[in-house]
Amino acid sequence: MKKALKIVLIIIVLALLALGLLILYATISDYKPQPITEVFESDKPDILPDTAEFNLFIWNIGYCGLSKDMDFFYDGGKMVRTTKEHVLDNIKNVKSCLVQNDSVDFFLIQEVDIHSKRSYKTNQFDTLNFKLKNYLGMFGKNYDVWHVPLPFSNPLGIVESGIATFTRYTPKTSKRYSFPGNYAWPKGLFMLDRCFLVNRYELSNGKEFLVINTHNSAYDDGSLKKGQMEYLKEFLLNEYKKGNYIIVGGDWNQSPFELDEHYIHKFDSINHSRVGKDYPEKGWHWIFNNNVPTNRRLQEPYSDLTTLRTVIDFYLVSPNIEKVKSKTIDLGFRNSDHQPVVTKIKLIKQ
Repeated sequence: MKKALKIVLIIIVLALLALGLLILYATISDYKPQPITEVFESDKPDILPDTAEFNLFIWNIGYCGLSKDMDFFYDGGKMVRTTKEHVLDNIKNVKSCLVQNDSVDFFLIQEVDIHSKRSYKTNQFDTLNFKLKNYLGMFGKNYDVWHVPLPFSNPLGIVESGIATFTRYTPKTSKRYSFPGNYAWPKGLFMLDRCFLVNRYELSNGKEFLVINTHNSAYDDGSLKKGQMEYLKEFLLNEYKKGNYIIVGGDWNQSPFELDEHYIHKFDSINHSRVGKDYPEKGWHWIFNNNVPTNRRLQEPYSDLTTLRTVIDFYLVSPNIEKVKSKTIDLGFRNSDHQPVVTKIKLIKQ
């Protein structure tokens, strides 16, 4: 009996020691991005017309690992990762979808892995960048953890991932802006460092056109998203006061204020919220579609009958931009837990 107890105590001590070493190493190696990081700069940027029309495409590709076969443990499911065959098939179909929409001027993509166990260490940014030969690719890292220990029985492992913008035009600059706040230590060591990516283009009227790719927090109590939205609001209003034109697109992990109540009720997710009315101030406009959901909950593999769905992928435009048209591409969540949203906008001559 004493021998068995001693063995149990030794196992407990070793487990605690291993956990302590894990947290210590994670603390030392923690990814700490600067508030602003320059991704790209050109001394010969394109000069775009101040009355131009542009087509944009947003899609959270779910690191090509959250196709319709998947549920996910973070979202009430049981699975941690899909098979390598499914990941490779998802990458193939994502590339095909992007190429089919090659009239688009800007692709704003979220959850793009470059070296993660969950996606079998496929470099999805390089793959998409190579496929989109007529575009410049910019990458903003928002997840860099050498080992995510959850779930303990089958850890998520190494994750290196981010957001990517692919553009037909050469910007003046592309910069990564860190969102403020994070989870408390030690949880924050293993979570994302959220950001938005700003591509800045020169216009013929001397002003600038800003194309912003964002991916806001999920799975928090609302406080992180609130801080992020306040930071983004200040940034947007400062740029608009300069006379600049601004569009923000991506996965907001919340719904636009005007979303039809049908989807709010259907999406039974903890801490799901909507953006406040008149954000960032009156005169700005949301671009989204009520008739097709952009996100599904991962509590089960996808089912047309039972899976909960909503709209959390959309655009925000400044008052000097008007929407021409918008469409959510219904792919049946085949290759991601999100669906693409394409929009056409027009700059209003000042």
